[in-house]
Amino acid sequence: MGTAELHGYLSPVFSGQEGYALWRLFPLYPTLKNVVEVLFDSPEFFHMFWNTMKLTAGIISGQVLFAVPAAWGLARYSFFGKKLIYQIYILLMMTPFQVMMLSEYLVLEKIGLNNTLWAVILPGVFSTFSVFLMYRFFSEVPEEILEAARVDGAGEGRLFFLVGVPLGRTGIVSALLLQFLECFSMIEQPIAFLKDKSLYPLSLYLPEIEMGQTGFALCASLIALLPPLFLFMAGSDDLARGIAAGAVKM
Repeated sequence: MGTAELHGYLSPVFSGQEGYALWRLFPLYPTLKNVVEVLFDSPEFFHMFWNTMKLTAGIISGQVLFAVPAAWGLARYSFFGKKLIYQIYILLMMTPFQVMMLSEYLVLEKIGLNNTLWAVILPGVFSTFSVFLMYRFFSEVPEEILEAARVDGAGEGRLFFLVGVPLGRTGIVSALLLQFLECFSMIEQPIAFLKDKSLYPLSLYLPEIEMGQTGFALCASLIALLPPLFLFMAGSDDLARGIAAGAVKM
């Protein structure tokens, strides 16, 4: 839909005129101008799109390396201080980012990571929500299966990779998918830890599009929506089962 047609429908929003905004499912004068502008004439958009992908991929990869084994360890092993550690995880999960922001900023500043993508990635890697959600699924793995595997000579590593991960697949996929959706649209962390606009993700770029660029803003939002949408469609079954099972177990 062309900019002139969009402004005609949305004039009460942009110009303060009386009445209500209108919308048509199909444009009267279809045009690809806005799509071409986003895809070919806006290098800043794609630069920030790849910033978003780097942040999201870094956080999700880190959670695969750290959160999955941590959830397995808390769920399947008994050790001194286990309940205390689990309670700390719950406390951190319930703590808003605003409470932790200053301490995180000071630590990141001390180690020289502020104003780098690592300033957002590193705290996100150790998010406690994923551990909490996967813990519920790993704790439901029957002990008899693990004992049978041990009798057959499986070590703890093989138990984790060949028994724990397959049986906890629903919890793992659910946790990582929810984390992807959160990381892809995060706003507060980039604002707090990133000063250079060249490091900004799309979540900070889209709100800065000027009001007169309505068509461009809609096309940019559509392109930004596609990766989460495709990933959600691919993992929707596991996500639904994971949320339902997690709600019952809680």
